[in-house]
Amino acid sequence: MTAPKIIALAGSLRKDSFNQKLINEAARFALESGAEVEVIKLADLNLPMFDEDVEAQGTPVGAQLLKDKLRAADGILLASPEYNGSITAVLKNAIDWASRTEQGAVPAFRNKVTALYASSPGGLGGLRGLNHVRDILSGIGSLVLADQLAVPAIHTLLDENGRISDPVTAERIAGLAQQLVSVASKLNK
Repeated sequence: MTAPKIIALAGSLRKDSFNQKLINEAARFALESGAEVEVIKLADLNLPMFDEDVEAQGTPVGAQLLKDKLRAADGILLASPEYNGSITAVLKNAIDWASRTEQGAVPAFRNKVTALYASSPGGLGGLRGLNHVRDILSGIGSLVLADQLAVPAIHTLLDENGRISDPVTAERIAGLAQQLVSVASKLNK
């Protein structure tokens, strides 16, 4: 059996994003569990706001790259910041671009197992936004794991290198990443 291919991404553009640090940790644990993991930073894709008029002129390079990488993956580790109780505009925009299909192409999220994470300095850790992400991804064919993880007060749990210093939180992040790798491996047979 080949190692499952996992894409890890955070729904933030911010250079010092807590959710990027969280997804980097999840990616590290997935890699340690035997998966092939690629971390994608949405800031590197330079995605314009989704607009069918723009799409009619040709899919932007970053959007096509995102679609191609998601289509080739077996699973997705996704960290979603919470803005006003919901999904960030940048993550929704990336999902909108990736969900568009060319004639004969498979939708990028279809049958991809996805693990959801969130973090924030606040007490709920981004929890309220995860239901919105779950609804969106389930609606476009992703197999979203029932378990999810919101990490509150993340700024108190990171060391100077951006890694989780709290062993209980690290274990929870690893557990969800390992669950994703396990399910993706079974689907990858």
